[in-house]
Amino acid sequence: MTRHQNVINSEDLPWEQTPPHKDKFASVRKQLAAPAGGERIGCSLFRLEPGKAAFPAHVHYGNEEAVYILSGEGSMRLGDEQVPVRQGDYIAMPVAGPAHQLKNTSQQPLEYLCISTMVHPEVVIYPDSGKVGAMAGAAPGGPKESRVLWEFFRRDGAVDYYEGE
Repeated sequence: MTRHQNVINSEDLPWEQTPPHKDKFASVRKQLAAPAGGERIGCSLFRLEPGKAAFPAHVHYGNEEAVYILSGEGSMRLGDEQVPVRQGDYIAMPVAGPAHQLKNTSQQPLEYLCISTMVHPEVVIYPDSGKVGAMAGAAPGGPKESRVLWEFFRRDGAVDYYEGE
């Protein structure tokens, strides 16, 4: 019996390595929504090894995110707070909400679902590094071949609206 095109099983999908950076950021991920035909809601299964985070702390100005912890324990940064999280916890991160970042603070792998709207264009602020990300053509997590803008800038490099005109 053939399964419906909108039904996938995570066991049938490969783990994709996200690029590690400075030993702080590394994860593996299975994109679930796109292979099942999802377009406006993204969902990925992530696994973090002990001591790792998937991404720098950030705030989305176009997309809402949520995380559901499947197994393990960690710490979710929400603004200036570090909030302990564990299996069964659901964390909502509204648009323009506090900066957020999930870290595995345990000695075991941490697995979670990351769910988000897929709105673009998108602007993301990275408060720790003073960067701004601008994305168009595809939302973060969307198809790379659809991206027409995927750039990161230092906030202190801002110029006047008419400069160079």
